Amino acid sequence: MGNVEYDDDEHPSSMKGENRKKHQVEIPPPQPFFKSLKNTVKETLFPDDPLRQFKNQPPLKKLILGVQYFFPIFEWAPRYTFDFFKSDLISGITIASLAIPQGISYAKLANLPPILGLYSSFVPALVYAVMGSSRDLAVGTVAVASLLIGSMLGEEVNPTDNPTLYLHLALTATFFAGLFEAALGIFRLGFIVDFLSHSTIVGFMGGAATVVILQQLKGILGLDHFTQSTDIISVLRSVFTQTHEWRWQSAVLGFCFLFYLLAARFFSQKRPKFFWVSAMAPLLSVILATILVYFTHAEDHGVQVIGELKKGLNPLSITDLSFGAPYLSTAIKTGIVTGVISLAEGIAVGRSFAMYKNYNIDGNKEMIAFGMMNIVGSCTSCYLTTGPFSRSAVNFNAGCKTAVSNIVMALAVMVTLLVLTPLFHYTPLVVLSSIIVSAMLGLIDYNAAIHLWHVDKFDFLVCMSAYFGVVFASVEIGLVIAVALSLLRVLLYVSRPRTLVLGNIPDSNIYRNVEQYPNTDTVGGVLILDLGAPIYFTNASYLRERISRWIDDEEDKLKSSGETLQYVILDMGAVGNIDTSGISMLEEVKRNLDRRDLKLVLANPGAEVMKKLNKSKFLETLGQEWIFLTVGEAVESCNYMLHPCKPKSGMDASFSNNV
Repeated sequence: MGNVEYDDDEHPSSMKGENRKKHQVEIPPPQPFFKSLKNTVKETLFPDDPLRQFKNQPPLKKLILGVQYFFPIFEWAPRYTFDFFKSDLISGITIASLAIPQGISYAKLANLPPILGLYSSFVPALVYAVMGSSRDLAVGTVAVASLLIGSMLGEEVNPTDNPTLYLHLALTATFFAGLFEAALGIFRLGFIVDFLSHSTIVGFMGGAATVVILQQLKGILGLDHFTQSTDIISVLRSVFTQTHEWRWQSAVLGFCFLFYLLAARFFSQKRPKFFWVSAMAPLLSVILATILVYFTHAEDHGVQVIGELKKGLNPLSITDLSFGAPYLSTAIKTGIVTGVISLAEGIAVGRSFAMYKNYNIDGNKEMIAFGMMNIVGSCTSCYLTTGPFSRSAVNFNAGCKTAVSNIVMALAVMVTLLVLTPLFHYTPLVVLSSIIVSAMLGLIDYNAAIHLWHVDKFDFLVCMSAYFGVVFASVEIGLVIAVALSLLRVLLYVSRPRTLVLGNIPDSNIYRNVEQYPNTDTVGGVLILDLGAPIYFTNASYLRERISRWIDDEEDKLKSSGETLQYVILDMGAVGNIDTSGISMLEEVKRNLDRRDLKLVLANPGAEVMKKLNKSKFLETLGQEWIFLTVGEAVESCNYMLHPCKPKSGMDASFSNNV
């Protein structure tokens, strides 16, 4: 019931001859401002309550837990077994066979020396093994981030004309990417990455993969000169205006190895137990292509080779970081954009595999781990790294147990850097292009796009906007378009919430949307509206106009039946909060209803709403007797006011019989 106290012969419950208990919508007790602010900050930044484990613990235990929180290796290492090591050893060697050719390939994609791809699979992997919380993530360079670095830095500095400055800017961008990622994790701001919706990532990754594939035409066709632009028009123009420079030897070699890589992946997909066939295919392709070029001297016939790779471990590059004014803004912008993209990919991949093995990873801890491995990496001649899907999938399928697989991979890369780099001298660039194309085809997820079309057309629009923005404009423009559309959708949800007319489901005290449940009964003289969102300054004006239109429509409908509208019930169950603009809107709605001789009734307002309505004195203006716990109680009281003598048969009787 509401807050009106009736005599027994006047109260609606007297229609059944029962004594009814009066229920009242309570106003929550006042809270000090700083306590309320503390709770808000906690719910925003610490929804998982990471400090819970430190409660009621002695100082030494708190220190141990703190070390384990930032360095998870100290948590699982005491439980590590020899059986785990056997699985991690196999997984580490397997992903190393993929990391070596991919590292070299992706470094070329970023217009960086190939050796940096190997450097980037050594130090960052060791850092992640100590600080990462995922058991399955295999870290390394990724194609999309490499493309972003190449395109964004290439607009400012030509990597061919000034390779030293370009390299320094790439390392500086990696440093800022790591700084940004670590800051997001430390300050618990990971929700920023959530603005990259699933549809945005699908479209962006597909577009970036398409652009990367088109870029590989340079290597497959053996072209010496190629456009720095990434859009499809510029790339195709560059390809078809140089038909006289196409090298058929390079093209034949490239398409043969591409066919082998795709066939190996198809076989492994059909027979998951043979995952290693696909995992070993890139390294095997590099070995076979290198042997072929060495014995046939194909480099003398137009097949470009990598050339000399310097032996030795990562040299320190902390003095190479460029914080000079001319290019500092470019490095920061590149670092932030690539950092966000790599975070989104790495955390999504880590969570996907964690779900398969039924364990949880902390997104904020992952951000700190990614940030630290890129900060350390930028100081040791590494460029941006994250957790690529292809490498992590191989790690998962190989049966890894812990992050030790990353340590094994790093040691295998270390051996390669110390001993085997001269063997890559005759590796043809075309086979690296084939490896990239094969990997990128797996990122064009057309099944996900079709699913978006069937489920949500707006999500499909966001996906396609990201895709075509990347393909026809640039990687940055495509990303901006997709994020802008996603934010527009959020704003539309907030500023244009759904308002629904509710009706009574027969033989019940339940009220639902009349469009969803066509068999519901309307209540004569009563209009019930469900407000489906918090009321803020962004939607207050819209809700005022929408409520007014619902009232006009209801009055027009009732005129034909000779009835009149007398009560408007607002179901506030979904209104989690309200600001001063929302309160002003309710006051205006009430004044408008008073002028039309209608009564405003509120049902099921939450604690935060009641607190603010009370502080604003709106409760006094409305009268607490017109606020009810449920829509059913509000309708019953309104119906009793309309028919005080005797409940009518049919609809009216159902209210008293079902309360």
